[in-house]
Amino acid sequence: MGAAVPPRPTATARQQRLGAELRKLRERADLTTRAAGQKLGVDPARISNIESGRFGVSADRVRAFAFGYDCDDEPYIDALATMTTSRSRNWWDDYRDLLPPVLLDLSEMEEHATALHTVQFTHLPGLLQTPDYARLVFQQNVPALSPPMVEHRLSHRIKRQGILYADTPTPYTAIIHEAALRMQFGGPEVMRKQLAHIAEMSEREHVTVLVLPFAAGIFPGAGQTVVIAQGPVRQLDTVQLDTEHGSEFLHAEAQLVKYRTIMGRMEGLSLDATASRDLIHTLATNL
Repeated sequence: MGAAVPPRPTATARQQRLGAELRKLRERADLTTRAAGQKLGVDPARISNIESGRFGVSADRVRAFAFGYDCDDEPYIDALATMTTSRSRNWWDDYRDLLPPVLLDLSEMEEHATALHTVQFTHLPGLLQTPDYARLVFQQNVPALSPPMVEHRLSHRIKRQGILYADTPTPYTAIIHEAALRMQFGGPEVMRKQLAHIAEMSEREHVTVLVLPFAAGIFPGAGQTVVIAQGPVRQLDTVQLDTEHGSEFLHAEAQLVKYRTIMGRMEGLSLDATASRDLIHTLATNL
């Protein structure tokens, strides 16, 4: 079944997600940790620690758990097994002592997503921001960030954008409210360059930019920034909410259904890709 994996000092959001998925499988099988332990020959305390993300787990053990829990969804099991891959050092580890852990979790989520969908209402999408625009956003942080910390966050954000420039780039769809396009963060010159950058990025085959116009009127979910990161199977999709107190990662089935519905309605109210690009060009020209 594979060697035991030692406990971790901390677990990333991805590691916690794997544990949560194993807990869902156990609960669907209507097994307590005690009953699961007896069936699988595993200490119930270890099962609890694996489900919390505190203990790592091997791919072989994940498959054994799935078999013991009567799960026969092979694509789902394969995707879970992939999540156990021993963690090599990644670029965001360079920021581990500099930035809040949630920002590193965001980088990891984006790195493993098979596609990303976001909706933004006042700020432009982080993966499409220019350095000048992003720096201004970080300078408005409450409490205020020191100049070095602003630069650390800026370099981290720019490196996150690498997934859009990779040899096999991540498909990316951004729904942007017209309000975010018209807010003159940094004045006309900064916004002119920012809008030109978004329009240029929208020409890439894997990037879709849709504008939600003022004329769309009322729509669901207007009060928050939402990202849906698609996993290798739908069960492993993740919703990320960007709030004033930090990011939240959601993955309960009811939450996924809710935010897929909200995103779908917003997309239906948005201009199509060509009309969106034309509006962005017009706004940049009029600055």
